[in-house]
Amino acid sequence: MKAIILAGGTGSRLSEETAVRPKPMIEIGGMPIIWHIMKHLSTHGIDDFVICLGYKGFVVKEWFANYFLMTSDVTLDLAKRSVEVHESRTESWRVTLLDTGEKTMTGGRLKRALEHIDHSETVLVTYGDGVADVDIGALRAFHRTERTLATVTAVQPPGRFGALDVRGTRVTHFREKPKGDGAWTNGGFFLLEPGVAGYVEGDDTIWEAEPLRTLAREGQLASYKHEGHWQVMDTLKDKEDLQAAWDSGRRPWVTWE
Repeated sequence: MKAIILAGGTGSRLSEETAVRPKPMIEIGGMPIIWHIMKHLSTHGIDDFVICLGYKGFVVKEWFANYFLMTSDVTLDLAKRSVEVHESRTESWRVTLLDTGEKTMTGGRLKRALEHIDHSETVLVTYGDGVADVDIGALRAFHRTERTLATVTAVQPPGRFGALDVRGTRVTHFREKPKGDGAWTNGGFFLLEPGVAGYVEGDDTIWEAEPLRTLAREGQLASYKHEGHWQVMDTLKDKEDLQAAWDSGRRPWVTWE
């Protein structure tokens, strides 16, 4: 199975970081968050990626172009213009870096990426700014059972504030940042069949709008409920929380260690 990663947005709510690099390249534990996402998918046998670039896409291209060198022991013979690799710690990934346009919407990026996928295979699609410990094997089994064109991973994000259970004037229980109000939301990690391309008109199409609404109306959108770890990096606070978790050693999205 291949994975498409949507990594072309501007990340305006993280302008402190994204003024110089796209959001998927913001580092957690010294590595870009997109690397964390790819490492997780790789533990489930996904090593072939199509990354949809847009805003500052050249930064992503430069990083991947240098990644092999950064993770290898090499001898550079400048006179002979040759490189001898002694040992490489690079993952066995195949990465297609696809320039999908700076202003293209998520649906348009997806449609362009699907042109690089075999028309007979299911593909995983996710965003380049969030981490989770989703069991991809269980997700695939669920998708096969449902037999829909699309499956979305549904999550309940943690609340931003603590919650009080109150009886009369007494607090009976305090819950620190409980999960949301009971509603499930789009957690990314879609599994899609090739036919979904027909639901996207062009570059101006927002995947999360009409295409998903139409699939839902037609009974072609299944929802896989993930109750494990999930965190998106929308704000500087989110980035700081992820870094703090990394520093503390509590890294529930790190499934590869």
